[in-house]
Amino acid sequence: MNSTAEHAVDAPTQQELMLKLITKGFYRELMNYGITKKDVVSVSSFLLEYLLSDLKSPSTQNGDGYYNHLFTIKSVRDDRPSGGRLGLQDVQIAAMTPDVCGQVSGWLSDPAVRDSFVPAFPGTADELARYFGQPGREYFTIIYNEEPVGMIGADSIDEGSRKVEMKKLIGNRGLQGRGIGKIATFLFLYHAFVVRKYDKVFIHSGDTNIRNIILNSKFGFEVEGIFFSDVVVGTGRKDVVRMGLLKSQWLEIFKGE
Repeated sequence: MNSTAEHAVDAPTQQELMLKLITKGFYRELMNYGITKKDVVSVSSFLLEYLLSDLKSPSTQNGDGYYNHLFTIKSVRDDRPSGGRLGLQDVQIAAMTPDVCGQVSGWLSDPAVRDSFVPAFPGTADELARYFGQPGREYFTIIYNEEPVGMIGADSIDEGSRKVEMKKLIGNRGLQGRGIGKIATFLFLYHAFVVRKYDKVFIHSGDTNIRNIILNSKFGFEVEGIFFSDVVVGTGRKDVVRMGLLKSQWLEIFKGE
């Protein structure tokens, strides 16, 4: 199947779907914080007030919303001939080795982390080593200042359609929020599109993970669909969001000047 045809959904529809998704997640979070349905109307009014105030501010940024002001294709250090790594700033990704699987298993022992993946990863180091080594997968260790801090990789590799599923984890919580995940994502997309020359990368995410959805959209990912009540987490079911990114779009965004 032609990947362009598979992705052929007009931009206004994509934007509307993403906004509905964000609104749904935001509404659920308000309910979780104890906001009453009556007060949601007040929240909407306050949002409009802040929007109007922001539009009047001379400091409002009118950028395209992508991370191309942070990363370009030319900024990647390709050390594969010497050390087998891709790097950018203080972050590198290197092929996953069995000795790292014990750390990955420890990171996944947190239920909140384990349940964020669809489907869940195996639990033990030995099971993970077998999983990462199976055909149709290519995983990397995320390295920050020469220390393993997470993993990222290609799952469900489809050589026929030239597409892969991306999965990512920053396991060291003390380092979260420093931009390591952003850089690792960019390095992986470089690997997928420039090194492996795949045509498409897609991801699955829980529908309430709004921060992750917005982060991915800044790399060019677009919402492709929602699988309602698709997976079981604990005693309940949750929706799963699928986002996709074409090589042609990513190259256009991050080609640099």
